Amino acid sequence: MDILIRHSCKNDAGDITKIFLEKSNYRNTLGVPYLRDNVWEQRVHEIPLNIIQLVAVAEEKVIGIVGLHIETNIRRKHCASIGISISEKYQNNKIGSRLLKEILDLSDNWHNIRRIELEVYTDNQKAINLYKKFGFKIEGTLKDYVFGEGKYIDAHTMARLKV
Repeated sequence: MDILIRHSCKNDAGDITKIFLEKSNYRNTLGVPYLRDNVWEQRVHEIPLNIIQLVAVAEEKVIGIVGLHIETNIRRKHCASIGISISEKYQNNKIGSRLLKEILDLSDNWHNIRRIELEVYTDNQKAINLYKKFGFKIEGTLKDYVFGEGKYIDAHTMARLKV
């Protein structure tokens, strides 16, 4: 399968919305079921300069997305946070690895980001393994971090430091 990694564009909003309507994606992010159609349209149309948003495209549709949010506070401009989601149909096909590789290359070699942070639910072992593969380490655990599916879920804070 040929995969193209590129910056998101306005026409991607519909495909991105479909990704975040999938249970594994809204369950493992801060999303909720029945996302409004225009949420991602607004996000894709109005991307601030401190956010880099890459998508993976296959079969002429967006199948994955990664965002790098560079801090704007003067004392934290060396830091960024990331979030990633892959369409359920394409999970376990190395799409997450491809997107992380590209966003980390941009971060390290073009934006001089030293610290990248993220939160991941403690029961999302696939994502934890992916982040560890790219040098992220667990720094702590946030108890009752989020509420979903009728219960509270803990999250790990993870970070990767460029040395």
